[in-house]
Amino acid sequence: MSAPVVPADSVHQGVGVAEVSLDPSGFWGSRQSVNAAATLTHCLDWMERLGWIENFDRVARGETTTERPGWQFSDSEIYKLLEAMAWELGRRPDETLAAAFEALVDRIGAAQDDDGYLNTAHGHPGLPPRYSDLAMGHELYNTGHLLQAGVARLRTGYDDRLVQIARRAADQVCEEFGANGRADICGHPEIEVALVEAGRAFGERRYLEQARLFIERRGHGTLPVRPLLSAEYFQDDVPVREATVLRGHAVRALYLSAGAFDVAVDTGDHGLADAVTAQWKNTVARRTYLTGGMGSRHQDEGFGDDWELPADRAYCETCAGVASVMLAWRLYLATGDVRYPDLIERTLFNVVATSPSEDGRSFFYANSLQLREPGASASDGVNNRAEGGMRAPWFDVSCCPTNVARTVASLGAYVASADDEGVSVLQYAAGAIRVGGFVLQVETRYPDESTVRVRVVAAPESESRLRLRIPGWADDATLSLNGEDATPVAPGWADIRRSFEPDDEVVLELPLAPRLTWPDSRIDAVRGTVAVERGPLVLCLESVDLPSGTHIEEVQLDPDSTLSAHADGARVHGVAAATTDSGILPFGTTKPVSSDPRPIELTLVPYHRWAERGPATMRIFIPVTS
Repeated sequence: MSAPVVPADSVHQGVGVAEVSLDPSGFWGSRQSVNAAATLTHCLDWMERLGWIENFDRVARGETTTERPGWQFSDSEIYKLLEAMAWELGRRPDETLAAAFEALVDRIGAAQDDDGYLNTAHGHPGLPPRYSDLAMGHELYNTGHLLQAGVARLRTGYDDRLVQIARRAADQVCEEFGANGRADICGHPEIEVALVEAGRAFGERRYLEQARLFIERRGHGTLPVRPLLSAEYFQDDVPVREATVLRGHAVRALYLSAGAFDVAVDTGDHGLADAVTAQWKNTVARRTYLTGGMGSRHQDEGFGDDWELPADRAYCETCAGVASVMLAWRLYLATGDVRYPDLIERTLFNVVATSPSEDGRSFFYANSLQLREPGASASDGVNNRAEGGMRAPWFDVSCCPTNVARTVASLGAYVASADDEGVSVLQYAAGAIRVGGFVLQVETRYPDESTVRVRVVAAPESESRLRLRIPGWADDATLSLNGEDATPVAPGWADIRRSFEPDDEVVLELPLAPRLTWPDSRIDAVRGTVAVERGPLVLCLESVDLPSGTHIEEVQLDPDSTLSAHADGARVHGVAAATTDSGILPFGTTKPVSSDPRPIELTLVPYHRWAERGPATMRIFIPVTS
């Protein structure tokens, strides 16, 4: 199957990227088209311009490196781009893209050592020795992304040079770190999830065993810790099966959990699977933002404590959103629990879709839920600050653009699944789906419009089940079959069992009226505020939509006023009221009094579109009127 995740044994199976055709006019189809037409070339051009690809040429020529451009993990960006290219080529043929892909693979392959080791920051003249900095060197992390690119290539029908490069690299890792080798781990998890998937794709059981060894070795404090960091940063403080919540660096934690769950599934380790499942549940309940974003601390790009979810200091790295989707998808395939695709939808619309610009050539690295000062306009240069208030063409640490590219290219794989009873439509996107003996045509302008039409083009001859996901927020959804009266369906699953025939049509109506969403009272940073959502979209207030002279920090929302839909956003009444200064400090002995409160109408827009109209201040959680 041409999909990123293919468990060796699972109740549910995803759909291959070649089996889903997203309509270019739809929300996700248009983004997939932009990704193919613009983002892939954009990433390739930037890495060429900065010399990250030339690093491979230098190693291949045997030169001594004196100044190497890029961080020690820059190789991984080339590998993630290769993975994105592979999924895109598996989705549809493209001679120009295929030529660029093969040329890039040739340059990478020329730098591989005879024993399979492949890295441009270690192990060659002028560079540190192999595996001399496992805490921060990212060698195994880089190799993991190489393996995932190889898996994508093999699963899309090509057993070519990239696949052979990946096999040799995986073999070298097993030789170096196997049961009879060095008992070490990488500071940045990724090799674990990659080894499992490579084992599945390449038919090598020892790759799974190596991943299991890496999982079991973590959590014993073996990695050296630099100042201002901690063993928790690397998830090396507590063994995976003993942890109760995700902690430390968010991307590291999520990649590790995805790998651990893969190991649990393929080895039948129910204790490990239960541990990861509990960690996900606790993390989503206490350490996840309304957008689905994860990671509240800038210092270590990490999770904070329970309920530590400040809006204005939210980090919510785009890569953490991608990693959250990876973990939730694996949990869904194993369990069929509707909570997982619910979170995937939230994260896709409000993190993954937020990062790239409309033209696919600039990105958010971090995704704050509030911005107090307008960001500087992005220039055609490298952004050295991850938390900038405008999308940037590239970053000094540019992991997010390529992560978005590979996710969007493979997005069709997350749309539906099949099991012994039938098929489940999980994410609503216009296009065609071929899975489990069904061919389905989905017509929708969701999330801008409420109607989702699923027409059966072909179906199994015997009775089967067509299942539709009803999002957790959709309390007033209705479902009808072949023009019959619509019936209410509750959040969760809506099942239709019958012998389907061509032209059978199911119509799902999802309520898209704007709604207020209140934060848990234990989240100190946003107590006394409220957010507005519409369907799967989190909305935000931007300063460009406020009356002239009104500052966003003066605005309060009237929760008793009527919410009305506006395009794909919402309108609601509020007030703008400035308060007098308290004195030398921003504190005083008397309760602040608002002066000259003015009624205003607030226009809120989808968060994924913020900062598209130029620099602005922004907030999702708005103080309410007293």
